[in-house]
Amino acid sequence: MPTTHSHDRSSLPLAGCHIVERSDSVAAAYAGRLLATLGATVVMLEPEEGSPLRQAAPLLDDETSALFSYLAAGKHSLVCDLETGDGQRILARELQQADILLDDTPVSERRALGLDHERLSERFPSLVHVSVLPFGAMGPKADWDGEEINLIHASGEGFLLPNGRSYELFPNRPPLKIYGHFAQYQGGCAAALSALSAWWAVSEFGGQYVDVSVQDAMLLCGAFALQRLGDGSLEHRATRSFRYGGVFEAKDGYVELLTLEDRQWNALVQLLGNPGWAQDEALKDPLERSRRGADINAHIREWMAVRNVDTIVGNAQKLGVPAAKYRTPREVVQGEHEFFRGLFSPCTLENGQEVQMVVAPYRFQRTPLKMAGVPSIGEHSGRVPSIGDSSHQVVVKEGLS
Repeated sequence: MPTTHSHDRSSLPLAGCHIVERSDSVAAAYAGRLLATLGATVVMLEPEEGSPLRQAAPLLDDETSALFSYLAAGKHSLVCDLETGDGQRILARELQQADILLDDTPVSERRALGLDHERLSERFPSLVHVSVLPFGAMGPKADWDGEEINLIHASGEGFLLPNGRSYELFPNRPPLKIYGHFAQYQGGCAAALSALSAWWAVSEFGGQYVDVSVQDAMLLCGAFALQRLGDGSLEHRATRSFRYGGVFEAKDGYVELLTLEDRQWNALVQLLGNPGWAQDEALKDPLERSRRGADINAHIREWMAVRNVDTIVGNAQKLGVPAAKYRTPREVVQGEHEFFRGLFSPCTLENGQEVQMVVAPYRFQRTPLKMAGVPSIGEHSGRVPSIGDSSHQVVVKEGLS
């Protein structure tokens, strides 16, 4: 069958899926972003002053939020104050045609705003209502708020940072938070996947309520630490490292090296030039290599310190040694491989500036993904975006409420 290509959003995988998003958090907004990129029509319900994420750092020179721009690309914006009758009518109108509701409203506020799942399931029996909260909507912590730093440490991940080479260099550094919104992005991924799973089951089971906890999503990232705890080993930042391998400083940058299998170890020895110290028969035993990890790393560190990163990585790739360069953001943005895959696409920000923005970590053979612009506050108020619409020019008809 011949391959055809189209930039028509109606041909994307989620064309025809209508999503209403009410988000103050990165997690819920990122779930909507993922689904919008796949072709869903995602309508953000914002207060008159706009989502709090519009003021979230990092900010561009004109105070435009780079974070919000990334999260809102390809979405629609409607002004909707749920404390008013007009806001409730807008909500009802949007949910009447919606397949999925993404919502991070605190549990204690939902009933007053008409967002409690009991009422919604009664009024919209086919709706998939996805709740995205720091600790979920059920349980003793359901009413707890939580910022990124709380979620990183509540999952136990902060206890394990810094580790490896970082711990060697800074042994007295306290537990750290991963930069940015790592936990929130994990929660967003979980919300998007569970939303799609529930939506695909609507024809058989009807709509349902999906309760997503960002802490639970983060716990999945620490699955190995939990597994080792079950084995009786408490992993912490002083011990969370590969016994040999890891991060090494080369002449002009850094290299990550990891050899877990015998064939990889043998290839590493060849890469290093078959040095005498590596010919010790005892090092054929993986357990012995682990016991001598510090000595092995000292030899590798000395070897790498006088060689260039590209030379090391190029030769390692030829031999089958798992090694890669630590790249700067500029190198990623300008990377030949990333350009070939279409990782970045032009996107028009709210201020009219055109930038290159990450699209998605996947590609579709027949329907290349294309980034749409970032909406201004209420840009689509007074209009109802039709399913799969990219022109945003459909006029509201009376009587939809």
